[in-house]
Amino acid sequence: MSTVALVMNLALSALLLAALAFGWRLERRLKALKDSHDNFARAVADLDAAAARAEQGLADLRAATDEAAETLSDRIETARALSARIERGVSASSTPAPQGEARPTEIVRERAEIVRPEPVATPRSRARVDDDLFEPDADGGRFRAILGGRR
Repeated sequence: MSTVALVMNLALSALLLAALAFGWRLERRLKALKDSHDNFARAVADLDAAAARAEQGLADLRAATDEAAETLSDRIETARALSARIERGVSASSTPAPQGEARPTEIVRERAEIVRPEPVATPRSRARVDDDLFEPDADGGRFRAILGGRR
């Protein structure tokens, strides 16, 4: 072989090795792109599922709100009816009642007697040591802590 052919073969093999290196790098980048695309597709699917759950939660919240509004309106209507009944009873009680007959307001008061619980003693918020330190002394009302402690 001639030197020209040998140089041409060496140049061709160098170009072939360079093409192989570029192909290998391109394959790595394409694989990374494909992986990121798969991760993105999974993230979109997760986001879609979360949006569906949020939509269902909002629908449940709307149903609960409607139910609560209906219940509240029923209770308000009942309260109004009871209030009107009590007002009629109070207005009827303003007329003098015959001897020996209880007035309607007295009956209502008997039924609606308020029972208040007895006050509960709360635990002390400070230690007994603080009582000794901060109680005034018999001599002039100075604190023992200021005078240097116990005697």
